[in-house]
Amino acid sequence: MELEKETALVETVLFLESEPVPVKTISIKAQLSEDVVDKCIENLKDKYSEISSGIELVMITGGWCLTPKKEFWSVLREQYGSKKEGRLSRSAIETLSIIAYSQPITRAEIEGIRGVSVDNMIRLLLDRGLIKDVGKKEAPGRPIQYGTTKEFLKLFKLNSIADLPKLDENEEERFELAR
Repeated sequence: MELEKETALVETVLFLESEPVPVKTISIKAQLSEDVVDKCIENLKDKYSEISSGIELVMITGGWCLTPKKEFWSVLREQYGSKKEGRLSRSAIETLSIIAYSQPITRAEIEGIRGVSVDNMIRLLLDRGLIKDVGKKEAPGRPIQYGTTKEFLKLFKLNSIADLPKLDENEEERFELAR
């Protein structure tokens, strides 16, 4: 492997950081050029893609981080997952998915899609930091519009909203009811 010591240094930075780290920040912390860091990231991707590794290198919210491979995390989540994380109910997941795919979206538009009140779900998702107020809609009453947060991206291990799974035609129609 080329750049062995540099790759080990980048790996150490990623291990020590609790949040995803952009290449530029890794470069500063490791005192390496961004080009060298990019090569080290490629080396680490190769290393962690091996079947014998329980860790993977993923980009989340524009930064790199080391995370357990999905097949192992499902076994270990209960013991090592965040205590405040807790499970989201089906209603909360449904409300969160509507917000994720339709953002920015108002409470009334979410209720138009779900067909039930979402006040408690909005409050829960705001408390968990998965959604946030992203402004007011230019409409009578200027209702608050909601969108997802970096915490949402981290929870679902997404680099950006563009990484959400694509909807099929029936699902797309359902999410357009409020529009």
